[in-house]
Amino acid sequence: MRRLADAYLDIETTGLSRFSDYITVIGIYRCHRGDSELIQLVGEEVTRGNLITALKGVNTIYTYNGSRFDLPFIAASLGIDLATEFYHHDLMYDCWRNNLYGGFKAVERQLGIPRQLQGVDGFEAVQLWWRYRRGGNQNALALLLQYNKEDVVNLKTLRERLASCHFPEPF
Repeated sequence: MRRLADAYLDIETTGLSRFSDYITVIGIYRCHRGDSELIQLVGEEVTRGNLITALKGVNTIYTYNGSRFDLPFIAASLGIDLATEFYHHDLMYDCWRNNLYGGFKAVERQLGIPRQLQGVDGFEAVQLWWRYRRGGNQNALALLLQYNKEDVVNLKTLRERLASCHFPEPF
């Protein structure tokens, strides 16, 4: 039986409302049998067709808080429900079962998962996008893409840590 690829997915947006804001970047880290590939759809590249092409051959999509944010935002923006097209696994709930709470960056800190970009968060990601779009700041775009890359690569690291660590049972 042929094993399909896993994909770690994270989006960047202009804000929190899937009805009035839009997706600026979709990051996908595809992994299959030791091979990996980073795909980042940026700006006008964020289309239903490009997303489907990027996910071709994927069985499982992993996210952090994707059930409540990324997948509903994608559904509202691109008209595709990834949870019905693919198996979706939201790592946030695995974290909760292991007494790891907070946003993704907080969980990374609790588990000692390193980041090269310090001090960049979702709010800063929005600001980086607007510096790029309004002023053509290529450094801002490069930082935004690095931030997104670290998100999707660290999702894989998080999944591996959760699978290999034995956390104490909560009282």
